[in-house]
Amino acid sequence: MSTRTPFVFLLGLILWTPNVQFTSAQDAPLFTQDFPPAEFSARREKVYDAIGPGAVAVVQGEATVRGYVKFRQSNEFYYLSGIEVPHSYLVLNGSTRQTTLYLEHRKEGRERSEGKLLSFEDAELARTLSGIDRVAAVEDLSVELGSILRRNSTNTIYTLFQPAEGFAESRDLGIRRITDRLSDPWDGRPSREAHFIGLLEERFPGFQITDLNPILDELRLIKSPLELDIIRKATNLASLAIMEAMRSVEPGVVEREVDALAKFIYYRHGAQGDAYYSLIASGPNAPFPHYHQGARTMQDGELLLMDYAPDVGYYMSDVTRMMPVNGRFSTEQRELYGFYVRAYRAILDRIRPGVTANEIKKEAAASMRTTLAGWRFTKANHREAAERFVQSYEAGAQAPGSGRLGHGVGMATHDVGTFDGPLREGMVFTIEPALRVPEENIYIRLEDLIIIHKDRAEIVSDFLPMEIEDIETLMVELGILQQYPQIKEHTGVMK
Repeated sequence: MSTRTPFVFLLGLILWTPNVQFTSAQDAPLFTQDFPPAEFSARREKVYDAIGPGAVAVVQGEATVRGYVKFRQSNEFYYLSGIEVPHSYLVLNGSTRQTTLYLEHRKEGRERSEGKLLSFEDAELARTLSGIDRVAAVEDLSVELGSILRRNSTNTIYTLFQPAEGFAESRDLGIRRITDRLSDPWDGRPSREAHFIGLLEERFPGFQITDLNPILDELRLIKSPLELDIIRKATNLASLAIMEAMRSVEPGVVEREVDALAKFIYYRHGAQGDAYYSLIASGPNAPFPHYHQGARTMQDGELLLMDYAPDVGYYMSDVTRMMPVNGRFSTEQRELYGFYVRAYRAILDRIRPGVTANEIKKEAAASMRTTLAGWRFTKANHREAAERFVQSYEAGAQAPGSGRLGHGVGMATHDVGTFDGPLREGMVFTIEPALRVPEENIYIRLEDLIIIHKDRAEIVSDFLPMEIEDIETLMVELGILQQYPQIKEHTGVMK
C-alpha cells in the first residue's frame, strides 16, 4: 500500500473561487454569487451598442424542467442577467438603454415545498440583487413591449434564433435534438425559439425579427477575468478527477465506477453539474469519440480514455487523458503513445497570441515530421498510423478556412464565437487531435484547456500528467475505489 498522500495535496489549486458575497447572508442565495451585478450590466451595455437605438432585444429564459431535476437557467439568459428563475423574460431597450426583467407571480405552495424563488412580488429585491433597471410581471410583457415599439419608433426586435443552451448542452447538441424531433413523423414540433419567434410575428406584425445570437456569440468569445477564474476552477476539478482515476483504475473496474469518483470530486468542490456526460471509454470503446454507456469492465492490457469535466457556475472545461488499465504501458503502447505525446506537445508548445491557427499548425507539423523520422516502432502498421496522423495534420495546416486548433470552451463545452484570425487575449479553447490504428481498434487522444493572454498562452491543465513515467508513477498510489470497495450483496442484505 502506498504511503503517499492521495489527491488532497493538489486541492489548493481549486479551493479558491470568486465567491464574493454580493448578497446578504441567507440559507439559499437568490442571486448568483459568482459575479457582481456590474458584470452582467457591462454585458448588456455591449448589447445596446450592437443593436442600436432603433431596436429592442427580447430574451426568453428556460422553462420548468422535467422531473425531479434542479432548475438550470439557459446560458444565454444567465449571461445577460444572472437570474435563475424559470419562465423569465428580458427586454433590452436600445433607445433608453434600460432592461426590464419579467417574472412570474409567487407560487406559495411550491415555495413551501421547494424553497423561495424570486417572483414579481419580490420586484424591489430582484432589482437590488441583480442591478436590472426594472422588474415587471410576465403577463405585462405583451402590452409593455408594444408600448416600447410604438413610443420609440422601433422597427427591429432581436431575439434568439438558435436553440438555447441548457444543462450539459452545447448548440450542436441543441440543434441535433430539434432536428431529431422534426424528423419524427409523430412529433414534428418546432424549437421553443421558433415558437417564440412565431408569437412575436403574430402579435407584432410589421416589425423585423432579427437574430440576436451572432451578437451574443461574439461577446462570449472573449472571456472576462472573472469568467476565466471560474473556467480555471472547472479545469482544475476535471484534472483532479482524472488524476484520481489514474490512482483507482485497475483490471475489473467498471467504467461507471470512474464516473462516480469524478462526480464526488466535482460536487464536493462546488460544481453544479456535468459539463457533458462522462466519456470513459476502455479498450474497444475508445474509438467512439462520444461513447458514454459506462457499462464495460476494464481488462488487463487495455488503455482507458477519460474525457470528462464539470459545470462550475455556468462555465465548463474539457480535458482528456489516457492511461493503461493495469498501470503499465506495454512496449507497443509506449511506442505509439510516446510518439503521439511528442506530436501533441509540438502543437501545445507553439500556441501563442497574435498568430493564426494555420501558422501554428504548419510549425507543429514540421516538428512532428522530424519526430517521426527518428521514432522507432516495433509494428509496421503503427508507423503507418503515425505517418497518416502527420500527413493529416500537414493537410489541415494547408487547408483554406482551417481557422481553429480545436474548439472553444466557456459557458458551453463546444462554445460559440468565431476563431478565425490571430489568437486574441481572452480566448479559451482546447486541442484534441486523434491518432487511430483502425485495424487494431486503437484510438489515442489527449485534450488540454488553453487560455490566451496578452503575452502568452496558459495551459491550465498542464499539471495533469500526460508523460508515460508520470502516469505510471501516479497509478501506483492508492485510489478512492480501492479505499472504498464495492458493497457486495449477500443473502438479500448489503454488507
